[in-house]
Amino acid sequence: MTTKSDNDILKGIHNPDISHVLHPLTIRHLAREWLKEDAPNFDYGGFVVGEKEETAVLLLKSEGVLAGKPFFDAIFKELDCTVTWNIPEGTFLTPVNAVATVSGKVRQILLGERVALNIITRASGIASAAKRIRTTVEDLGWHGEVAGTRKTTPGFRMVEKYSLLVGGVSTHRYDLSSMIMLKDNHIWTAGSITQIEVECRSLEDAREAASAGSDVIMLDNFTPQALVDAAAKLKKEYPKLIIEASGGITEETIARYCDVNVDVISLSRLTQGYDVVDFSLKIRKDGIDPRNTPVNL
Repeated sequence: MTTKSDNDILKGIHNPDISHVLHPLTIRHLAREWLKEDAPNFDYGGFVVGEKEETAVLLLKSEGVLAGKPFFDAIFKELDCTVTWNIPEGTFLTPVNAVATVSGKVRQILLGERVALNIITRASGIASAAKRIRTTVEDLGWHGEVAGTRKTTPGFRMVEKYSLLVGGVSTHRYDLSSMIMLKDNHIWTAGSITQIEVECRSLEDAREAASAGSDVIMLDNFTPQALVDAAAKLKKEYPKLIIEASGGITEETIARYCDVNVDVISLSRLTQGYDVVDFSLKIRKDGIDPRNTPVNL
């Protein structure tokens, strides 16, 4: 089973708007659940500030790739607020005072503030890490695919997978239903390897999987040199085989895995332990526009 990768689909498109890959009903459901989690009962703060119409400005306080706009929009849409963006998604930014504005009743803006910021800071953090890694492998002249893994945050997978795409890397399989992939526990339980994508921990396992008809071989937890050697042998014996490197690979070590015989490098670090990009949302006050004030508020 072989399919076009996410980046294959997007190749040739200049600054693509990929928000259309997201199902609008799913985004709406997520936004409602996030808001319910943060305010399941009474909103006492909202009662205090009332329903005066206000405008808040989204400020960026650290550098990074902007990602997560569809989710940010969905949160405020549920609260009858209007979001106006000044910068396209996927843009690399240094601290800036006017990424977007949010207009609506002040209690509604404040009801969505923390939820929306939680999403966009994390989405942008993932996209920023993905962009750095993509740039690293491109600078090396490697033409394979960098991908995330299924090691995502429960309930937050759509945001994390989407952010990988914004950052320029592939999502790998989205869930267990996306592709048949046999990992070590499947193999040990079944006693042998069958087909599709198979996680292999030795060259012998990889040869068995390839001879059984697997499309993709994941060489898991190989040292860089062992991986390069195994990939060369497998490509010679099975030229059409797709070879994936995985297991313990980081942003600092990925260059050692960028071999001509390796087609995919997958990293769990992209969706585990990522740094966030720092945003804040400030309401205009007493005629002062936050866009005209320093970003280190």
